[in-house]
Amino acid sequence: MLNVGDQAPEFVLPDADMTMTDSASLGGKPYVVYFYPKDDTPGCTMEGIEFTELMGDFEALGVAVVGVSKDTCVSHAAFRDKYGLSIQLVADVEGQLCDAYGVWQEKEKNGEKKMGIVRSTFIVDADGIIRHALYDVKPKGHAEQVLELVRAL
Repeated sequence: MLNVGDQAPEFVLPDADMTMTDSASLGGKPYVVYFYPKDDTPGCTMEGIEFTELMGDFEALGVAVVGVSKDTCVSHAAFRDKYGLSIQLVADVEGQLCDAYGVWQEKEKNGEKKMGIVRSTFIVDADGIIRHALYDVKPKGHAEQVLELVRAL
């Protein structure tokens, strides 16, 4: 798991349009990376919609928001289009970024243990340093909480 003060892991991953997204291109300004378990599920949809509703506020602050899951680019595109999401969704199909951020963990649901993405958000400053590391967050109201933390940078 990563902590406040750690260097944010670098990445080059495809987005919903199969365009490569490079963390280096986000450098020089703060950005938000949020990890979510699966496209088109209730909590992930709520979180994506809430971030989308606040995108104007994030953009006014010069902050990019990137959503990450292990879903494919095609799945991301369908999810984005179905709900009109304006956030950038990148596909970490192999799970390398999930591992680098420490969000791929054993989870228990209904007494069954399995590996999965723990819903987590990281706020990275203009120098690539993690300023906030939020693990195991709840989707409702989370985007607003992140916006407030970004405003306080």
